[in-house]
Amino acid sequence: MRMSRTAAAATVITVAATAVLAACGNDGGPAVTGSAPPSGSRLTVTSPAYADGGTVPPRFTCDGDDVSPPLALGAVPARTASLALVLRDPDAPHGAFTHWLAWDIAPGTARLLAGERPPGATQGRNGFGRTGYGGPCPPRGDRPHHYVLTVYATDRAPRLSPDATEADLLRALSGHTLATGTLTGRYGRR
Repeated sequence: MRMSRTAAAATVITVAATAVLAACGNDGGPAVTGSAPPSGSRLTVTSPAYADGGTVPPRFTCDGDDVSPPLALGAVPARTASLALVLRDPDAPHGAFTHWLAWDIAPGTARLLAGERPPGATQGRNGFGRTGYGGPCPPRGDRPHHYVLTVYATDRAPRLSPDATEADLLRALSGHTLATGTLTGRYGRR
């Protein structure tokens, strides 16, 4: 069967538009490795300390108390067995930098206080080589960096050692993610 030039051009445009829309599916944020959750499976991640896209207050950075910000989680799927989180700086000079990762967080967790270790969680090794939270600390003079906190609802608790890295965690979550949510903050140092 032979297509007219008009039909062929329409097919090419449709395919190109579909590819562009698929690439934009994460709201312009950095690509998340691991499995993508089913369509419409979003949980909410907010903080009373800063709005999504807002500036991270110095208290939660290396220029302040260097404690994790308070968080609120919502719309966690009923089948969730465990929550996990990753905080990363995709703007770091030598590639994405991990500031915090934790897993085996109790699925009923709705709030975390500032500096609170997530209930039941194991915290992994951050890019500073330490376990737990390491706040934003971009090089002085850089434009403000983006700090993307992603929370994952999973259908099973990952089995990882406490010195696991972000790559280890994302591999363990692959194929087991029910929903995700993000909160992005910005921070720069003069």
